[in-house]
Parts: sequence; structure tokens; C-alpha cells
Amino acid sequence: MKNNADKPNLIFIMADQLRCDALGRGFTPNIDAIFSEGIKFDRAYCSCPLCAPSRASVFTGMYPATNGSLINPWMPDDEKYGLVKENIPTMYQTMAKDWEVIHSGKQHVFTEGGKLEDKENAVCWMANEKSYAEFVRKSGKRMPGGPKFRTLVPEMIGGKYTRAAVYSTPATGCYPENEAYYSDSYFAEKALEGMRNRKGDRPLFLSMMFFAPHPPFEIPEPWYSFIKKQDVVLPENVGMYYPRQSPLQMYNLTGVIGSRYSREEWTESWRVYWGLTAMLDFLVGKIISELKREGAYDNSLIIFCSDHGEMLGSHALFQKMCMYEESVHVPLAIRLPGGVHGGTHIPEAVSLIDVLPTIYDYLKIPVPEQVDGVSLRQRIENRSGTASSRDIFIQYDGNGTLSNFQRCVISDRYKLIVDLFKDEVFYELYDLKSDPQEQNNLLFTENIGSYDTAAGYLFAKLKNHMRDVSDWLRIPDFEPEVFRKNYQNLKVKLQ
Repeated sequence: MKNNADKPNLIFIMADQLRCDALGRGFTPNIDAIFSEGIKFDRAYCSCPLCAPSRASVFTGMYPATNGSLINPWMPDDEKYGLVKENIPTMYQTMAKDWEVIHSGKQHVFTEGGKLEDKENAVCWMANEKSYAEFVRKSGKRMPGGPKFRTLVPEMIGGKYTRAAVYSTPATGCYPENEAYYSDSYFAEKALEGMRNRKGDRPLFLSMMFFAPHPPFEIPEPWYSFIKKQDVVLPENVGMYYPRQSPLQMYNLTGVIGSRYSREEWTESWRVYWGLTAMLDFLVGKIISELKREGAYDNSLIIFCSDHGEMLGSHALFQKMCMYEESVHVPLAIRLPGGVHGGTHIPEAVSLIDVLPTIYDYLKIPVPEQVDGVSLRQRIENRSGTASSRDIFIQYDGNGTLSNFQRCVISDRYKLIVDLFKDEVFYELYDLKSDPQEQNNLLFTENIGSYDTAAGYLFAKLKNHMRDVSDWLRIPDFEPEVFRKNYQNLKVKLQ
């Protein structure tokens, strides 16, 4: 039995681009069990709706503005904006002192001074995207995706000039290779190999980073046919471009790609997306089964979350990279050893930057002073009264380059979105309680100006936060009347 009684194991399972509403539908029993046996956070938010910055925030407990990782560092001109500052420790570095650390899957925490795989030698790096590509090549197979699943979109570099970039579309297909050659099957098997072959003289920290259900939506059987078309019911806002949502999204790949598809076409994308989610759940079940086989399950602290969500046609947008709920509201569950506090729901808003200090709190690891997040332990263990939600701040600075900029604050039931491109600024204000699908921008209500004070209050909170974290972005003062005058004739409605 590989189980250290003095310290619990840490099993960190992260999905990529998983919508909250994909769970609890009957085809994710293993993930649903983690939520039912653990603490479910009903309103968890990422710090950035993009892979690298979100993961960097999770593994440092810091906002993108403070740890330095703002974008995916794909382009050399802007690469430096996607790297965690060298003096900031990640969870890998800290945990490796007393835990046996195994990583398998997507590795999108990029740091100054070199790759984590080269710097953190105490970590057992079982598999990542590079090793998967090599595995497929040596097997004489091909990876999922290809030209059919990608398209050209414009992307600015450094906010100065535009290149034609290639990104995924919601096109679907059946991956012709055996399931064993699919990325996440490979990642899961390598994780299981690492678990079975580890020394076992220290507690385990497993970093299990899945790629699913991120596109391309070319997936193997039986998962491609797992969900039937007649079983897919789309949310009302899928395929709908609302008159008062930001037109600046048309400069971002979310709108460039997402606005091309009808609700009927989105139904097929949803069907395959759910099938990919079901495959993810099956592989999560393998990890949990191995823990139980080893007798390590009850002494494990298990985290399940997604780095961000997926629009999948909501607001006629695709992928993430925006501030709507489908993109920034993420699933988060924490199962404590022995299932303590299992079945607890936390209704207050929390951020993924809170995960690291919560883990450290329960594992009795000192929390670095520069961490922005706060431990959720008190909220979990003291449910006698209703705790107030703290403000949630989210930022987006472009995908592979510094280009499209958005800032967001969520305070209780209200959300203010500030969308910027070049010299334009567009504002959206939503009441998440009465309008969870964000169909009614309150800055354009029939009683014009009735929400200006509320929006101004949130804008001031956002500006103060940006100052406190030394956000590089500067946004002009909030002038609602001038804003409405500029955009009062917006009447486009896509359906």
C-alpha cells in the first residue's frame, strides 16, 4: 500500500475548456462523484479565460498581472508576456520538497529562465504534448485534428500589426486511430505508470492535466458516437449574437469563428463535445480506481477543476477568451481526505487563485507572502452563517500575442465587463441572478441610466484592483452617456 499516514496525497485533476453545464448530465459519473463526495464551489471563476495565464495563476496563487503570465507565449515578439517571473515559486517547486511529484498531461505553466521540465528536476515529468507527439509518430499514427479542423483568423502582434493565424474550429469528426493513440488516453496511461512505479516513500502529488474537452473535436470511438443528436438540448443563447454585446468581439477569434455557425451546426459540436467530456470522465475514473486499488484514496486530497470554460456557440462565440459565464465560470470541487465535509456547497464566488493557498493550508505548508489568493478552508469549515462573496477580478490580454484586452469585476450578483480594442472601449453590465445567460446589457435598459451608478461603482472597484496589482493596462474614465451615444444604434441580431 503506497500511502503515507502522516501527510495526505494531493491529486490535482484539471480539465481544459470544460463548461460547468457539461457535468451532472449522467455521462460524467466519476467526476460527479468527486463533486458529491467533496466540497462543490457553485461560483468558481478563473483569473483569465486562457490556458497558460489561468494555469500559471492556479500554480502560483497569483493574478496574471502580478505573476507576469498574461498570454500564451506562442509568438517570439510577445513571448515574454506569457512567462511567470523567475522569483515566483510554483506549486511543483514547493511540493517537491516533501511530496513525490508526478506530472502527466498538458504542461502550460511557462516560466522565465527555462521550462519547468528542465528547472524542476525533482518532478517526475511522465508525459506532455511533446512526448505525446513523439509517441504517435513512433507508432506510425497521426494526432487528432488537421486542416479540416482549423481556420485562418486575424491576430495582432503587440497591438501594432496583424498576422493571419490558424486556430481550431468547432468542426467534428471521428478520429480513425485506436482510442489508445488519443492524447488523453496516453496521458492517463503514463500517469498510471508513474503511480505504479513510484518509490512510495513519500506522499504523492499527482498533477493530472487533461487536454479534453479542448478542440479539435475529432475524437475516437466509442466516444464519437456516445452521445446521440436527439439528446442534445442547446441553451437559449447558443447561436445568438445579442444587440448590446460587445462588437469588439468581432476582432477576436471568438467572434470571427463563432459567428459563422447556426444553432443546427452547433448541435453537432455539442454532441461531440459531450462525447469528449464522457471520455474525460472515463479516464478520471481510471485514476480514481488506481488510488483505491493502492489503498491511497481515503488519504488523498483531490482537486478537480477546469482552467476555463468554453463558449461553444453561446453569444455566437467559440472557445474562451471572453468574460461571459460560459468562458470564466469553471467547475471546482475539493474532496478532503476521508470525505470530510463531503456534500458541502459553497455558494459564494471564489477564484482559482484561491486553490493553492487552500491546498497549502490543509497540507500545513507556509503560504508565500506574495500570493493573491486566500485559503477557502474557513469557508468550508464554518458554514454556520452566510459568508459574503468577495469581489472577483478577471483579465484577458490576448491569445498568442498582446492584442485584445478585457477586464472584468464580479461583485455579488453583478458583473461589469470592459472590452478594449485599439482606441475603442465597450461596457457590459449584467445581473447574473436574474439574467444568468447574460442576454440583457443593463447599460441599455429601457430606463436609460438607471444602472449607471452601479456600473460606476464596479468600475471604481476594477480600477482600484488594477492599481493594486500593477496592471499595465490603462483604461479611460467611465462615461456612460458618451458610451451610449456612440453605440446606441447597435441593432444587429444573429440567430
